[in-house]
Amino acid sequence: MLPDISKANIEELHDELFIQKQVTLSVLRLDKIHPVVSGNKFFKLHYFLEEALVSKRDTILTFGGAYSNHLAATAYACKALKLKSIAVVRGEKTTISSHTLNECIENGMLLKFVSRQQFSEKDNADYIDDLKMEFGNCLIIPEGGYAPAGAKGAALIIDLIQYNGYTHICTASGTATTTAGLLLAAKPEQIVISLPVLKGMTDNKTRIKELTENTSDLKNLQILDNYHFGGYAKKTDELISFMNDCWIKYKLPLDFVYTGKMLYGIVDSIKKDRFDKGSKILCVHTGGLQGNKSLPLNSLLF
Repeated sequence: MLPDISKANIEELHDELFIQKQVTLSVLRLDKIHPVVSGNKFFKLHYFLEEALVSKRDTILTFGGAYSNHLAATAYACKALKLKSIAVVRGEKTTISSHTLNECIENGMLLKFVSRQQFSEKDNADYIDDLKMEFGNCLIIPEGGYAPAGAKGAALIIDLIQYNGYTHICTASGTATTTAGLLLAAKPEQIVISLPVLKGMTDNKTRIKELTENTSDLKNLQILDNYHFGGYAKKTDELISFMNDCWIKYKLPLDFVYTGKMLYGIVDSIKKDRFDKGSKILCVHTGGLQGNKSLPLNSLLF
């Protein structure tokens, strides 16, 4: 079963804070389209999967870490489309595998573990050639779909936003591919806000220029880079508490790697009057809820 984008909807969050600050805050629930190929993952994969089917290549190879939503989504999508999938995984194989990698294996993905140093060569042409020698003429998807094709796919997310009165569109950022896609398709008057979940990710603008092939005007981009909570997949008790509060108040499930940090940053920015009165803010729920399976039991209320 592939994702059903008709299940995505926009939910407005109601809170005294938003009334006080005279803003509206809504969430595009892309997490609802599929339990595994959820959120932005399906969109970023769209044109890669299409290319594989058109070119009749039966194998896809991609890259990621032990908790990569991208790997989980790719494995499931390939299984559904009767394609073989291979992942080059950052880090040596451990005795106990992550929930994410177990899901990948269950969906037929072959895992090739490499050292972090070797993984850093993933964009090197010679290394790519070596992988093709090892696995055949497979279609290569960069980590996180980081390529113009991935950004072009992410741009399709805007098609689900039928109401164009939003002044700001916000997303968590890992590779910046989704941010680039939103910038490609947003209205000229809309601000796209990126909240990086990696510590020290200072090359967002360079990445976006590359992903959009220099076609996007970065004057409509804002980056809030102080909500990473220590770095990728790092968390604090404050973040977990915020996620539980969002479930109690709004029945909104978030993950601690991406969407929890993104929404925390936007709510905190509302508190600090970073948005003008009358702002209509839309946050993109990029899915990835399966990542919560790595948390200790009973950490979350949902």
